[in-house]
Amino acid sequence: MSGFGVTQAAIGFAIMLGLMGLGVHVAVAMAAVALLGAALYLGEPVINALGTQIWAATDSFTLLAVPLFVLMGELLVKGGITDRIYRALALWLGPLPGGLLHTNIGASAIFAAVSGSSVATAATIGTVALPAFADRRYDQRLVLGSIAGGATLGILIPPSINMIIYGAMTNTSVGRLYAAGVVPGLLLMAMFMAVTAVLCRLRPALAGGREPLTPLSVRLRGIVDLAPPLALFIVVMGSIYAGWATPTESAAVGVVAALVLALAQGRLTLRLVASACETTVSVTAMIVLIVAAAFYLNFVLGILGVPQALTRFVTSLGLDSTAFLIVLVAFYLVLGCFLETLSMMVGTIPIVFPIVTAYGIDPVWFGIFLVMMCEMALITPPVGMNLYVVQGVRGGGSVGDVIVGALPYLAMLALLTALLMVFPGIALWLPRLAFA
Repeated sequence: MSGFGVTQAAIGFAIMLGLMGLGVHVAVAMAAVALLGAALYLGEPVINALGTQIWAATDSFTLLAVPLFVLMGELLVKGGITDRIYRALALWLGPLPGGLLHTNIGASAIFAAVSGSSVATAATIGTVALPAFADRRYDQRLVLGSIAGGATLGILIPPSINMIIYGAMTNTSVGRLYAAGVVPGLLLMAMFMAVTAVLCRLRPALAGGREPLTPLSVRLRGIVDLAPPLALFIVVMGSIYAGWATPTESAAVGVVAALVLALAQGRLTLRLVASACETTVSVTAMIVLIVAAAFYLNFVLGILGVPQALTRFVTSLGLDSTAFLIVLVAFYLVLGCFLETLSMMVGTIPIVFPIVTAYGIDPVWFGIFLVMMCEMALITPPVGMNLYVVQGVRGGGSVGDVIVGALPYLAMLALLTALLMVFPGIALWLPRLAFA
């Protein structure tokens, strides 16, 4: 351990980012840097602890919620629930300034409340929404941008896979994180819809004319299609807030409810369940591999004293907590241009979180802040995953159209981040109320 300090830590971090930039799998890059540090400074016993650390990382009741929430979302998508959500919302939101663009955002918010993944939200809503715009004179860029931007709600509105992983890595209550994400998530949805309405008011051609107002009786019948996902959200989140179930247990309840909904739609078959399970295994394997590598990296960094060294270095700069957070925003904005969100979050938590703790920043609030940074990364070129998912669903044209269309929503994310820093109660009010 002798001779290890901030400079060596920076070199190791640069090597890890370089490997990721070269296309090396995120988990492999993190494990390689951890093993290199262990070999150079610690010796064989720490290297041999790799298996033990992987077991400790994956033997987690909290992480069990990840495959359950992924499976729940897959069952809802394959069960045809998403199509009905979109059509029902279009009846209510279509007549607003901006028309079906609001439906993209509203449908993303509802699907986010049952999926936990922004990428899944972008793919699902994009598949459902884009055909609806085929014969309408909406601005193509804003259509694509509203889908990519709206899908970022997938990791902010609970349940969120990113929050589960953050909670597991930092020993923070996932229930409190879920509660903290509700108000910012709803506020961000409102801000997305507001900026859409303003743009379409200033330039009516963007929306190509208002959608016709359907009779009230038709709209009221459409509420029936919104009831199942809303009821599922209430059951899953309500059981957590009421203290009846842990996030993992509530996810299991959600899976059962999703199966019942698919059965009620007449879509439940062995092939559907097998397909949903296959996708769940694939997604979960990728996530857990990254988390296991991150836990081992965290283990090595802890023995080397990296968190303590970095904390002393940052505090010696004389920055207050606000200045430190501004530096973090700039850091994550740059990092988000090169890394996808999960690797960005998992790769930096072992380094950043001890400093956050030293500054006395609330770990629940920081979890929401970090998710906001991940959301911005999802629509920040050149690596914003939502941009390419929407472009892939689109199946043609330039990805530049998606990037330009997403800029207003990126601006709203930046504005909400600033509001969170000035008014931390936006995130902390509900968890304090729910878990008082």
